[in-house]
Amino acid sequence: MDVIIAKNSGFCTGVRHAVDTALAADCRNTYILGEIIHNKDVIESISAHGICTVDNLSDVPDGANVIFRSHGVPESYYGECEKRGINVIDCTCGFVKRTQKIVRDEYLKGKTIVIAGEPTHPEVIGLRGWCDNKAVVVSSEDDDLSFLSGKDVCIVAQTTFSVEKFKKIIENIKKQREKTVAVFETICYTTIGRQLEAEEIAKKCEAVLVIGGLNSSNTNKLYDIASQYCKNVFRLANAERFDYTKLKKFASVGIVSGASTPDAQTREVLLKMEEVSTEVKATVSEETVTETAQPEVEVKAEEAPVAAAEETAVSAEASEEAKPNPMDDVVAKIDSESKFRKGQTVSATISEATESGLKILLPFSKSEILLSKDELDCEEYSQEEYAKKVGDSIELLVVELKPALKLSQKMIKVLKEEDALTAEIEGGKEFSITCTGFNKGGLVGKMGTYQVFVPAKEIRMGYVKDLSKYEGKTLRLRALEIKKDKKKEIIASQRVILEEEKATREAAKLAKEEEFFNAISVNDVVLGKVERVTKFGAFVSVNGFDCLAHISDLSWTGIKEVTDVLEIGKSYEFLILKIDRENKKVSIGYKQLQPQPWDLAAEKYAVGEVIHGKVVRIVPFGAFVEVEKGIDGLVHVSQISNERIETPATVLSVGDEVDAKIVSLDPAAKKMNLSIKALLPESERKPSKRNREEGEDRPARKPRQSRRDDDEMGSWKGGASVSTSLADILADAEKRK
Repeated sequence: MDVIIAKNSGFCTGVRHAVDTALAADCRNTYILGEIIHNKDVIESISAHGICTVDNLSDVPDGANVIFRSHGVPESYYGECEKRGINVIDCTCGFVKRTQKIVRDEYLKGKTIVIAGEPTHPEVIGLRGWCDNKAVVVSSEDDDLSFLSGKDVCIVAQTTFSVEKFKKIIENIKKQREKTVAVFETICYTTIGRQLEAEEIAKKCEAVLVIGGLNSSNTNKLYDIASQYCKNVFRLANAERFDYTKLKKFASVGIVSGASTPDAQTREVLLKMEEVSTEVKATVSEETVTETAQPEVEVKAEEAPVAAAEETAVSAEASEEAKPNPMDDVVAKIDSESKFRKGQTVSATISEATESGLKILLPFSKSEILLSKDELDCEEYSQEEYAKKVGDSIELLVVELKPALKLSQKMIKVLKEEDALTAEIEGGKEFSITCTGFNKGGLVGKMGTYQVFVPAKEIRMGYVKDLSKYEGKTLRLRALEIKKDKKKEIIASQRVILEEEKATREAAKLAKEEEFFNAISVNDVVLGKVERVTKFGAFVSVNGFDCLAHISDLSWTGIKEVTDVLEIGKSYEFLILKIDRENKKVSIGYKQLQPQPWDLAAEKYAVGEVIHGKVVRIVPFGAFVEVEKGIDGLVHVSQISNERIETPATVLSVGDEVDAKIVSLDPAAKKMNLSIKALLPESERKPSKRNREEGEDRPARKPRQSRRDDDEMGSWKGGASVSTSLADILADAEKRK
């Protein structure tokens, strides 16, 4: 028996992407809207993975994940998902997306949309949702299309629709039209290839097997096409429930399969056929009808190498070596190219436990594979314990395909943990990596099986000139995007974390400042710690807020340095002087809580006491002597010397140190009168004879009233520090009479 296998068979690119995505998705809180493909076996496999399939979007909980299958959905579904916080995992086929865009754009131009397809097919239902469900669906070339007369028409086709039917429908529309019809040939090129190849194989073979789900539209079209050119066409949902002995009478059998048919089912059919007849010669169809996304497979019986799986039984009379079985090579070829995918989980059977590990048998395989004990998920490998598990199933992950198939049980656990972590990271959890290098765009590193990329602008707040300084450094990151396809990449940012922390600090600071300003008032006494000093004052922390104590508010007597009064690191009580809430400024004073020098003068000094001081300034009516910082006493010109002097400057100079007697003290008025002449010896108190006799040496005397005015003016100008009173002036005048 010659068997011709269609080259364009098995999953198309869109279906494969959808199935792979569903099998790799986190089953927690994830739903598939409608059957992922029209294949019962695949659907059961996905259900076993733990993902729930729902018929309506309303059945998907808010905030969950939803997978849109390759058939596509109405445009409104995206808006509803966004509104309900549903995360969309969009597996819509690229060809379907193109058709959706055409339908929407042409509808907005005011055209009547015609869709050639099956009205109940999910793809057609989805397409109608891109033109407010106003599209006309035509499924047969015999449909009445007269109602389109006079309308601007745009016609598209379901991507898996019959090419022949589509051509006839277009011809019918054009016959009934006065205006030009906009035709978009949207049938998927793989569909065209499959249909043409099915026709060619049916013409060559006595019988044809069409494999695929019974509710698969594209598979049913292949069956219809094959039936037109071959009398013996058999429809198979899978390899089971078919009597393969029916094929023994045919010299040639063709095998075609739909876009939703996994390669495993075609492989299983081949093995079943081999069991029935060992005289099977298999070839892959050489017809190249169109460019497809499937890998090219061209295996001819006469070119097939010797099968290495098993020896072929031969009759007792045969003495030569067993001849190669071409079927084995075709199956092996399919196996090597489409049986396994990197990252796929497969179920195998334990056939033997050895010292090195387990011998396992994969589905549809005739030979055993050794699974190293290092790849088992166990703390310590025990041959005896695993010998008891012979015949049990074991779940394994495909780690490598080349140069040899490598499987691992341990990696399943690792990837599950990684998937759990990735889900948390996808939800916003912070994670860390060590930067292993950089490129022009940013920094790179790894997290498990994921490559991590941090764009330069996402490293920190501000421009990073030298990326090399981050190599080997730990980065704190938050994911911006996670690509779970073959590339497995996380695009992440450290800047967002730093910005969030800054915003948190600023918010906390604002809250603390608000609390601080609500709790204080002018004239409140607060405890503050001196944090730092400057030339103009001290910055004091009061409940964590910086307040300024100006140098002028630190001492009543005036100081040159802040540290003359305050010590850094120590705490003192301060008085709140001013609050500027708008500019976040608070002025405080230290001296306001300290006694002034005059407040203690009554306790420290008394009339009749002698003080020692320094002349700090001289005025026409006397000299001020600093008794101590903040207390000045006045020595009236008349109390400087026994001799009459015109000005104190003739006797005293600023800076002179003198002894003087306190003659009066009024702390409340901040006045102290002093006398230097009261401490002079008796002999120096009497006027000298020369001054009495030599009148010409005596300065001319002013009129009495003029001198009195000068004394009074001097007393007024001196303010609080001038101690000469009117009574003193009058008493002095009496003495002079």
